[in-house]
This record gives sequence, C-alpha cells and structure tokens, in this order.
Amino acid sequence: MKKGVYGILKARILVNEDATKNWRFIVFLILLAIFMIANNHRFDQKVFRITALTNEVKELRSEFVDRRSELMKLKMESTISQKMEERNIFPSSVPPKKIKVKKIEEKSFFKKIWQ
Repeated sequence: MKKGVYGILKARILVNEDATKNWRFIVFLILLAIFMIANNHRFDQKVFRITALTNEVKELRSEFVDRRSELMKLKMESTISQKMEERNIFPSSVPPKKIKVKKIEEKSFFKKIWQ
C-alpha cells in the first residue's frame, strides 16, 4: 500500500514501461474534460439568452396591452366628440341613414345578341 501511494505521488505511472497506455488514457480524460467544460459553457450561454428573450417578450407584451388600451380609449365616441368640440364640430342629432346603391348588371356579349 505504501509503495502504491508513493508511486502515484512520484508519478511513476507515467514513466514505467507501460506508460504509453497510461498517457493515452490521461490524454483521453483531458480531452473529455475539455469537451464537457465547453459543452456546459455553451449550455449556460443558451440559458442566459433564453432568459433575456423571455424578459423581452414579457416587456413587449405589456407594452402591447398598454398601447391597445390607449387605442381603445382614443376610439371611444366620447373622446372623439370632445376633440371635435374643440374645433367647433358637434355630433349630429339626426342618426345617419344607410344608402344602398344598386349595381346595374351589364349584359354579356352573348345576351345582347340573343335579345
């Protein structure tokens, strides 16, 4: 046991006759660790980006609701009539009438011939 711990501390594993197998495994572990660190870093970047976009969507949605409520207020008849009274234009006391226009049907060339 004492020889094994001293061997690891003095790095005899790396200079033995079978050191090429150990070096290959160590290089593999180092590359695997680098790959995992890079993958976690990219994942964190994506999480931060998703969070930022989610917050932006919430802000835009609230702004949309505010603008829509302002528009509804501006479209109300009372608001429009108040703004028109400033220009001395008053609402009519007579309700509007609907005008219907009848479209005259043009006869096609063949109908004109057969008459």
